[in-house]
Amino acid sequence: MIGTLPLTLVPLIVYNIFAFRLIGLDAGDPWLMPLLTVEMLSGARFTLTSGDVLVILAIALLFGEVIKATRIGAATLGDHFLSMLVFVVYLVEFLTVPVAAHSVFAILMVIAFIDVVAGFSVTIRTSRRDIGIGTRDL
Repeated sequence: MIGTLPLTLVPLIVYNIFAFRLIGLDAGDPWLMPLLTVEMLSGARFTLTSGDVLVILAIALLFGEVIKATRIGAATLGDHFLSMLVFVVYLVEFLTVPVAAHSVFAILMVIAFIDVVAGFSVTIRTSRRDIGIGTRDL
C-alpha cells in the first residue's frame, strides 16, 4: 500500500506543515527564508531559499513517480488514481486556501499535474509494447 502512495504527496504535506505554522516559525513567508548563500566567481550572490529546496525535492520525487509509472500490474491503476487525487487536492487548496496562493505552491501543483499526465502517458506507452498485435502478411 505504501508503494502506491504518490510521492508528490510529500511536498504537499511539507508545504502545509510550514504554511499553516504547525512547526513553530517566526512570522513571515517561510518559503523566502534563505538557507544558503554563496559568493560566485562573478561576484554575484547565489541564494538558495526554502521554497527552492522544496521545489527541487518535488522534482526529484517526480522522477521517482515517472519510474514507478513504468511498472505493469494491478497496483498501477490505483497509483494513477491516487496521483490524480493528490493533484485535485493541490488544485482545490490552491483555489480556496489563502496560504496556498503562493508561487511555490503553484509550481508544486504543476509538478503534481505533470505526474498525472506522465504517469498515464508512460503506462499507455509501456502497455502498448506489451500487447502483441499479430498481423498477417497478405
